[in-house]
Amino acid sequence: MTKQVLIDVSARHIHLSEKDRDDLFGKGYKLKRAKELRQKGEFLAKEKIDIQSNSRKISNIAVIGPARDKTQVELSHTDIIFLKLESIVRESGDIKATPGITLICPKGKVKIRQGVINTWRHIHTSYQEAEKLGLKDKDLVSVKIKGKCSLTFHNVIVRLGKNYKLVMHLDTDEGNAAGIVKKGIGYIV
Repeated sequence: MTKQVLIDVSARHIHLSEKDRDDLFGKGYKLKRAKELRQKGEFLAKEKIDIQSNSRKISNIAVIGPARDKTQVELSHTDIIFLKLESIVRESGDIKATPGITLICPKGKVKIRQGVINTWRHIHTSYQEAEKLGLKDKDLVSVKIKGKCSLTFHNVIVRLGKNYKLVMHLDTDEGNAAGIVKKGIGYIV
């Protein structure tokens, strides 16, 4: 099977819980939409947050809405090394026993006890598209990138969702290694 898949390079970002959003921006605060994202219902917010671990800080981290059950900070390996944290590669949502960090914005500060991860490279796809491709939820596939920086990513996890659109997400380190800036094309092999 060879199937073309769009690739989005996912820069560092934060998914906030309602409680942490309220603690940072004020009770009942509504994030302002800057841009709709490929996955239905998700959006890039206009708000930005700084993060700090000990004396190391990264500023202007993107916030992705809507709110989630738990706050999750998704960083590249390079970001995690810079912050001197343990690099833990996980599926989105699996934050148990991961490093914590301090979230900072002009109106508030919140220390989360866990939630910093390097997200496992993955493909989103709908149930219908997965059936056409012969894929199941949690399958591991390989994706070949062609071009001057040709390489093949192995152990790409497949994530199915009712409204998902077929797209692969890489972090910025992975995108850089493949010569992909923001968007690209890969082939499921």
